Amino acid sequence: MKELDVIIKQFDSPDEIKVFDKGSYETVTINNMIIGRATYEPGWKWSEHVGPLIGKDFCDVEHVGIVVSGFCTAAFPDGEVTTMKPGDIFFVPSTPHDSWVVGDEPYVSIHFLGADKYTK
Repeated sequence: MKELDVIIKQFDSPDEIKVFDKGSYETVTINNMIIGRATYEPGWKWSEHVGPLIGKDFCDVEHVGIVVSGFCTAAFPDGEVTTMKPGDIFFVPSTPHDSWVVGDEPYVSIHFLGADKYTK
């Protein structure tokens, strides 16, 4: 007897999708693991387009993911700003931070940690 069946899912048919101005966040659940895909348009900023929807000034979710396309920042109140680019595997701590798209192309990233708490 098999312990688990093979599970195949795609972001083309996410389990959940949150749509907000200039972006969306989709999640799929695989064997109790929630994986997220963030898609943001140029001009998107967390503190303007997500924070007000959930009553927060800064994101306080810990993230581990990979950038698929575009450029985005992780910016902390102490002035530290890090720009993430395609191919970067990133860890952003739960320290309150802001984020925004850099440049004029959409940003897409896949999140392996924090997807269950993002936009909540």
